[in-house]
Amino acid sequence: MSSSHQHNGAADAHGHNHRDNTEYYSLRAEAIQALLIEKGVCSLSEITTMADLIDARSPEDGAKIVAHAWVDPEYKKRLLADAEAGLLELDYDLPETAPRLVVLENTDKVHYMAVCTLCSCYPRAILGRPPAWYKGLAYRSRVVVDPRGTMKEFGTEIDESIEVRVMDSSADMRYLILPRRPEGTDNMSEAELAKLVTQDSMIGVGLAVSPQAATA
Repeated sequence: MSSSHQHNGAADAHGHNHRDNTEYYSLRAEAIQALLIEKGVCSLSEITTMADLIDARSPEDGAKIVAHAWVDPEYKKRLLADAEAGLLELDYDLPETAPRLVVLENTDKVHYMAVCTLCSCYPRAILGRPPAWYKGLAYRSRVVVDPRGTMKEFGTEIDESIEVRVMDSSADMRYLILPRRPEGTDNMSEAELAKLVTQDSMIGVGLAVSPQAATA
């Protein structure tokens, strides 16, 4: 068993920053917004429109993408190679100002988990708002040092032979986890498969739901 922590952005001497910087980043966002408007880069209405578009996204959008990748191996290859181009194929056009999105596939060899140790960076442009626990200090600080223990708190256990990699999001990079397709789903439609994909599984703290659990 092995675990590794991939880190982007600023960090302290231990490789992590566990301070809660929510207020700082909120004020920073307001300042940037004011500067963009002052310089004529964009208008307040344009910013509001884009914010509304992002807020309209939900885990259901991510689930549709995952389900399509499960049923179309060639599409999955394209999605993993270039997430933005892959999303565009399904009519998900990310804003030009959106951080780079990377899709990582969980397999029987490696299991990815996403976190933002600095604040709450999250692929909002495709999944909407992050869950409250994702933004909390408890998750952000523990997952990088004890990813398997963190998964257990969510009721998830994976084989010890599978390597666990924790991916640290940043202002420039966001991660969408492509969970493994559950067994016994060969005859399910794409729409049925999408119902097995959870928000937790696209963060990596959970797995996709089995057909039996979905109908229980």
